[in-house]
Amino acid sequence: QVQLMESGGGSVQTGGSLRLSCAASGLIYSIDYYCMGWFRQAPGKEREGVAVSASDGRTYYADSVKGRVTISRDNKNTLYLQMNSLKPEDTAMYYCASSRPFQGLCTLAGGGLAYWGQGTQVTVSS
Repeated sequence: QVQLMESGGGSVQTGGSLRLSCAASGLIYSIDYYCMGWFRQAPGKEREGVAVSASDGRTYYADSVKGRVTISRDNKNTLYLQMNSLKPEDTAMYYCASSRPFQGLCTLAGGGLAYWGQGTQVTVSS
């Protein structure tokens, strides 16, 4: 059973930084073989893709976070989201998600992502 556990959320002021982590367990293969991404949902809004990392090494970012956010993964099955220059509009619950292995589709729309974490709250105050 694949499980994703997010951590690293918190409350910061505008301009601050946070690094979110997503520890993946129960994977049959290294996370290198999965599409993995970060998504967020603010109260009253639809879920949106923040950044995704494809198994071929490509990364995709939402326009709203480009230049401020970096997605990465390590060899211990952990996915990261480094967020800098945070803005109040970044306030949301952030979720980590993963595809099944060897899935080619990997987009910010999140289609085909099979596993989701419980989320970690990010709050940015002005």
